[in-house]
Amino acid sequence: MLREALVKFTRELTGTLTIQAVTNESITVSGDSFSGPVALTPDEIVQDWNPRPVAELTEAHFEDLLRRDPELVILGTGATSQFPPRELMFAFARRGIGLEFMDTPAAARTYNVLATEGRRVAAVLYL
Repeated sequence: MLREALVKFTRELTGTLTIQAVTNESITVSGDSFSGPVALTPDEIVQDWNPRPVAELTEAHFEDLLRRDPELVILGTGATSQFPPRELMFAFARRGIGLEFMDTPAAARTYNVLATEGRRVAAVLYL
């Protein structure tokens, strides 16, 4: 069970998408609520994210997100931290893009800090 994590910052970059809440039922991004996995960058929500269980993720699932040229992708794996497939981590390393994974509330906080700093970050968050 996810603990409710309301994430609030006092200063945001204008136009930067931030994660405002993570609950058992939804993830709220800049006022919009999502009841399933969501992929985003500071500039946009990636509409064509095709959710698969974390254990089944491959590099191909991230192609649309990687076209946005992030320097780091944060993977929020749900209520607990789960290891993504080893080959996925190798694929990101070959591209020179960081892949960090952690539970979703921690991923939301980390994404917000990096996004508001103006970093080229992307996040994929599972409930």
